[in-house]
Amino acid sequence: MSVVSLKPGYTGKVADAEENFHGARLVNIHWEGHLNYCAALCFPLPPDLPFGALISDVVGPIYGLDPDWAGIDWSQVRWTLDGASFTPDFDKSLGAQGFVHKSLLRFWTTAVQEAA
Repeated sequence: MSVVSLKPGYTGKVADAEENFHGARLVNIHWEGHLNYCAALCFPLPPDLPFGALISDVVGPIYGLDPDWAGIDWSQVRWTLDGASFTPDFDKSLGAQGFVHKSLLRFWTTAVQEAA
């Protein structure tokens, strides 16, 4: 899903190119339908990070500040990765599950839907 959007004649360096992140990939994550989060959050992540660690160690400390986080039934979460339906394996790495530089992971929870 990597995108380079430049106007014709642009000669500057692309600052968010993957080679500028020392082995990490930018991954955008958005908790869809939640009124406190209007846009995806972006994280530089190693491709060998297990998906479970992404949720518990990276996203959890940020989204977990919201009281809805504690009520998530992870078995009912709906996911997409780069626009396609996605079923994560919490034990496998991001890279093994198709995450690339500038991937977008979106998720919908019943906790937010029931609160609405």
